[in-house]
Amino acid sequence: MSGDWLITGAGGMLGQDLLAALAAHGTPATGLGRDALDITGTGPVHRALSAHRPAVVVNCAAWTAVDEAETEEARALAVNGGGPQVLADACRETGAVLLQISTDYVFAGDAGRPYPEDAAVGPRSAYGRSKLAGERAVLDTLPDRGYVIRTAWLYGAGGPNFVRTMIRLEGAKDTLDVVDDQRGQPTWTADLADLLVRLGTGALAGTAPAGVYHGTSAGATTWCGLTREIFRLLGTDPDRVRPTTSESFVRPAPRPAYSVLGHEGWAAAGIRPIRDWRQALNAAFPALRAAERT
Repeated sequence: MSGDWLITGAGGMLGQDLLAALAAHGTPATGLGRDALDITGTGPVHRALSAHRPAVVVNCAAWTAVDEAETEEARALAVNGGGPQVLADACRETGAVLLQISTDYVFAGDAGRPYPEDAAVGPRSAYGRSKLAGERAVLDTLPDRGYVIRTAWLYGAGGPNFVRTMIRLEGAKDTLDVVDDQRGQPTWTADLADLLVRLGTGALAGTAPAGVYHGTSAGATTWCGLTREIFRLLGTDPDRVRPTTSESFVRPAPRPAYSVLGHEGWAAAGIRPIRDWRQALNAAFPALRAAERT
């Protein structure tokens, strides 16, 4: 087995930043996008791992259409549950470590304090159920080499996301009504990518125990609070952002009202969790602004 990494879903925001982070660390990596590798295909996945012989596989591929999953649950489950099972089976055969990206949607979203890594799960959406199936596939198949990293509220320069949308809308609207009753942790994909590199490195060194970790920024805010911070960074009046409730934006899939995740698990791995969301947004902002205005 080589010391290389293999990234599935490499064309997405996180996949792009993860490949960049690995390059910065001098770690050889191969990125395979959706067109290059269907993670639900047993044959293609086993051939890919046999060809590349990676030491670490990071699964960034996923069905991410949360609302569409409500009517297409079988298809979402095939990607988010079946795909990780295929990858885990292949990693078991080759001896690779598997990092599986998961989500806050595995929780009910009704807590009053940050969810610890071992909190009881209770997804309320088809998307959440499909991602939970992927978690269980990895942890059950690879008890010693399977890692689940739950994240939430991702943004980055490499694809469409809430932060980039708000940057664009600031120049198009006088005021914006934004939900203020959902609380979570905006997380920059570059920060998460760096965390994944450190976790995979720790897994190979035997210093990071297998299991569940939470990969979100420190602190918490609402979508309204996040948008006001975006407006502040744009040099405009944050009061142009007006708070509203989830009832004003009814969606097919229920959104968690509380998506704040705890980070205690990183101590056992000797890894520092992600910084505060405001610090990260400030650092990310030049690239986000440039990406939205090109």
